[in-house]
Amino acid sequence: MMQPTGESGDTAAQPLTGHALIAREVRGLDASPGVYRMLDAQSRVLYVGKARNLRARVANYARPSGHSGRIARMIHETAAMMFLTTRTETEALLLEQNLIKQLKPRYNVLLRDDKSFPEILIAKDHGFPQIRKHRGARRSKGAYYGPFASAAAVNRTLNQLQRVFLLRNCTDATFESRTRPCLLHQIRRCSAPCTGEISHDDYAALVADAERFLQGKSTAVQAALATEMEAAAEALEFERAAALRDRIRALTTVQQSQGINPRGVSEADVVAVHIDGGQACVQVFFIRGHQSWGNRDFYPRTGAGAEAAEILQAFLAQFYDDREPPRLILLSHAVDDPDLVTALLSERAGRKVEVAVPQRGEKAELVENAARNARESLGRKLAESTAQARLLAGLAEAFGLPGAPRRVEIYDNSHIQGTDAVGAMVVAGPDGLMKSQYRKFNIRGDALTPGDDFGMMREVLTRRFERLLKEDPDREGETWPDLLLIDGGAGQISAAAGILADLGVDDIPLVGVAKGIDRDAGKEEFHRPGRPVMALGRADPVLYFIQRLRDEAHRFAIGAHRAKRAKAVGATPLDEIPGVGAARKRALLQHFGSAKAVSRAGLADLQAVDGISAAMAQKVHDHFHPKG
Repeated sequence: MMQPTGESGDTAAQPLTGHALIAREVRGLDASPGVYRMLDAQSRVLYVGKARNLRARVANYARPSGHSGRIARMIHETAAMMFLTTRTETEALLLEQNLIKQLKPRYNVLLRDDKSFPEILIAKDHGFPQIRKHRGARRSKGAYYGPFASAAAVNRTLNQLQRVFLLRNCTDATFESRTRPCLLHQIRRCSAPCTGEISHDDYAALVADAERFLQGKSTAVQAALATEMEAAAEALEFERAAALRDRIRALTTVQQSQGINPRGVSEADVVAVHIDGGQACVQVFFIRGHQSWGNRDFYPRTGAGAEAAEILQAFLAQFYDDREPPRLILLSHAVDDPDLVTALLSERAGRKVEVAVPQRGEKAELVENAARNARESLGRKLAESTAQARLLAGLAEAFGLPGAPRRVEIYDNSHIQGTDAVGAMVVAGPDGLMKSQYRKFNIRGDALTPGDDFGMMREVLTRRFERLLKEDPDREGETWPDLLLIDGGAGQISAAAGILADLGVDDIPLVGVAKGIDRDAGKEEFHRPGRPVMALGRADPVLYFIQRLRDEAHRFAIGAHRAKRAKAVGATPLDEIPGVGAARKRALLQHFGSAKAVSRAGLADLQAVDGISAAMAQKVHDHFHPKG
């Protein structure tokens, strides 16, 4: 049962805060497990915590001393609390992580990078399985191998697998349309099942070998290839023997390039944390099939003062929220509640998950390697942050800002004679480019004159700041910018200032970045509302910084425009039919050859297409032949 508290019933009395408030709340709690929330005077959630025993856990905060600086600040700001009891502590941990993810409290450890990891998929929905990169939900039929730390790691492994196992990576549509082997077959990267260069059984054997390799059984694969090679040589099939020899050499190269290949660990995630300067880096290495499949570093928001045990426990709970945990997780530090974390991860995986802090042997070496990488990554991050802080301070000095901006937004747009117009916003801050904050705006203004850059900028800024005013009118969040950079000169900056003034936002500094004399890089001119035009020295680091920001906005805008244009080129009338997605659209186009032919097809012909039911055929037919 949830209990919001904090205000006294006596309106004349001064509301309690801090230790006094918490001490009062303890009296109304029992020993149930549950989740507690600490709120400030504006009802913003400061912290979400879980407890095996709510009364005992919250009572710790009522003590006037013995807290770290971070916890002491949080207690001082607490003006209200909320409680929710659960049946078990595991339920409390699940609820705690859900609330942290939703509310993003200031004093909790928060995992900021929540991207899915790429995998390798051997698709089994075709007679000749395709091998490809996959990311996201596992909806396709087939065998999945991963996670890999990055797309580059997947691409590297796929390239190696093609050299060794000669599996196809073409789409099913390309496969069906081939009449002769493609270039990949010529350079011995594909066995060309599309044109019958290999039998179904022989291709299935290649798929089985690839799966055994991805499962860590590369030695067995190599031995089998060696046996085949000897048999081919004895049968005087020297061309086949040479091809098998080349595959064995490629497999040996793959094994040598894998890096850290632990013999005693077949499947594990190695997780290490390093803390310095109030910041933390968590390094994760992925080991599958006795092979290292790369590593990824994370920089969780911790709030100064969080210890390694707290950071790792929060990281594990959030990291495996939508990812399947491996059978073994090796840690650099013990977590606060190892049994609880193990139970939670085992429940999510549907099998036993072991969490360990190794002290010696190969596993300890793996953890030490991850810890060293965490230490080095954090060192680089801190150095980059220091350099970024100097550039932001220089930006403030150059343009007379009251302080170094925490958030800089840069705007640009892209189009071809007004068609497929897209506006783009990129964001920079103390940690550099904040790519998760980038936004693109499909220009929707029907009344715009093609190529009207002022009109496009008006639409982009209006949509951006109307949303900000709606979502955060008091400017309490971190999404309000401290500086706007606009790609353009006096006209653009005057128009932008007028747009913001109409919205009641007239206190955000605006700077227009114009190409300057001869449109030469290094001669940029900077325009500000009501201020004279200015320039920076050609060797000024702030000028280089602004150029990089402008170029990034330009790159992002062009990329968004090209994607929109490509989508428009591939659009057909079939896209307008409800229920006709990519698969059905592809089936119809392959069957009839064009959207125009689909529009002329009869009901019986539509029903003959694979994947098109009678009801869907009727819907397609009715779309092109409306009744009445």
